[in-house]
Amino acid sequence: MKYFGTDGFRGEAGTTLTVEHAYKIGRYVGWYYGARQGRKARVVVGKDTRRSSYMFESGLISGLVASGADAYMVHVIPTPGVAYETVDGRFDCGIMISASHNPYTDNGIKLMNGEGCKMDEEVLELIEDYIDGKSEIPFASGDEIGCTVDYMQGRNRYIAHLIASANFSLQGLKIGLDCANGSASSVAKPVFDALGADVRVISNAPDGFNINVDCGSTHMERLRRHVLEQGLDVGFAYDGDADRCLAVDDRGNVVDGDMILYVCGTYLHKHGRLTAGTVVPTVMSNLGLFKALDQANLKYEITPVGDKYVTACMREKGYSLGGEQSGHVIFGDIETTGDGIMTSLRIMEVMRAERMSLSELCSPVKIYPQVLVNVRSERKAELDDCKPVWDAVRAAEEQLGERGRILVRTSGTEPLVRVMAEAETEDAAQAAVDSIVAVVQCELP
Repeated sequence: MKYFGTDGFRGEAGTTLTVEHAYKIGRYVGWYYGARQGRKARVVVGKDTRRSSYMFESGLISGLVASGADAYMVHVIPTPGVAYETVDGRFDCGIMISASHNPYTDNGIKLMNGEGCKMDEEVLELIEDYIDGKSEIPFASGDEIGCTVDYMQGRNRYIAHLIASANFSLQGLKIGLDCANGSASSVAKPVFDALGADVRVISNAPDGFNINVDCGSTHMERLRRHVLEQGLDVGFAYDGDADRCLAVDDRGNVVDGDMILYVCGTYLHKHGRLTAGTVVPTVMSNLGLFKALDQANLKYEITPVGDKYVTACMREKGYSLGGEQSGHVIFGDIETTGDGIMTSLRIMEVMRAERMSLSELCSPVKIYPQVLVNVRSERKAELDDCKPVWDAVRAAEEQLGERGRILVRTSGTEPLVRVMAEAETEDAAQAAVDSIVAVVQCELP
C-alpha cells in the first residue's frame, strides 16, 4: 500500500497528509458506497482534538457530499466510538480523523467498513488509485448531492453504551483518569460519574496542540503521581483517540496491556467467558505473561505485532480476548476494535467482583526485564537468510535457556532490524542483545 498502513493513512498534517488527500478520500468513499448500494451512502465521521482535525473533517465532508453521500458528523469522539456507531447506526462506513498517540503535528484518516472493522485492503487500493489519478468518478448534482448532519446524538449513544456495559456500581471508589487531552476528554468522566465513582481527572483540557504532550498512555509518570498523591484506588490513561488504555494500581505501579490480558483473561476463564480458554497476545508480549498464563492453565495464540493481526486471529477463530502490550485490548464478545474506556470498565468489573485491588490481581505476573535495540540496516530484507545472525541468536538462546527469550525481526516501516531479549535480570538481557547486535551490524550494514 502506498498511503494506507496498518492504522490508516497517517503522516505530518499539511505535508505527508493534506486536505487534498482528505477530499479525494471523501470523494471516492462517498461514490463507492453509493454506487454499490444503489442509493445515497450514509457515512459517520469523527475526529480527535488536534488543530488539524478540523480542516481534514471539512475536506472529507466536502468530498463525501460532492459524491452524493450523506455525512453524519459526531465531532470529537474516540475511535471505538466511531466503530460502535457505524454498526449501531447502520452506516455504510465510518471515518475517524486521528493520529492516535502521535504528536499534534501528525494526523491520520482511519476507514472502517459497515461492520466497524478496518476497511478491506481491496477498497483501500481503489482509493489509492483515485488519489493518484488512475481513475475518475462523477460528481453528484441536483438532488443527488449529499447533505451534512450534526450527529451529536451519536456520541451520546456511545456514552450510554459504555455505561450500559457495566452492571456494577463504582460507589466509594476513587478513580483517576488521564485523558491525554484527546478524544476521551469529553467521554470518560461522564461514564465513570454515571457509575458513582469519585472521579479525579487530569489532562482533559485540549487546546489543539497539547494532545499526548507529557500525558496519556505514552507518558505514565503524571498519572502515577496523581494516583499516589490523591490516594486513589486505581488510575487509567488513554491515548489520543482513546483506543488504548494503561492503568496504574493502588501502589503506583504501571499495569500494561500484558497484565491487563492476564487479569481479564483469568477472570473471564473462571466464569466460563473466555472462548476456548485462549488469550491472543503478540510476539512482543513479555515472557512473564506467558509463564503466568501457563500457571493459570490458560492457552494462548501468539500473533505478529499489530492490532490488525490480533483482531484477524480473534475473528477467524472466535476468540474473545486479545491485545498488545501497548494497551490495545480487544474484548471480542462485545466490540470490534480496542476501546480504552471499555478496557478500564472491564478491569473495574474484575476488581469489584473479586474484591481485590489491582496490585493484588497482578501479583502472579512477574514481568521480565526487556531490552530492545533497533539496528539501522539498509539490507534488512536479507535477515531471514543471514546464517551468522541466526547462529548468534541460537547461541544467546542457549545461554538464557528457559530463563529468557529472544526476538529478532525487521521493522515494517523503517530500515531497522529490531533485536529484543528478555531475561531474569537486565544485565543478562543486555548481554544477549549486545551479542546479536554486533553480528547484525557486521553482516547487514
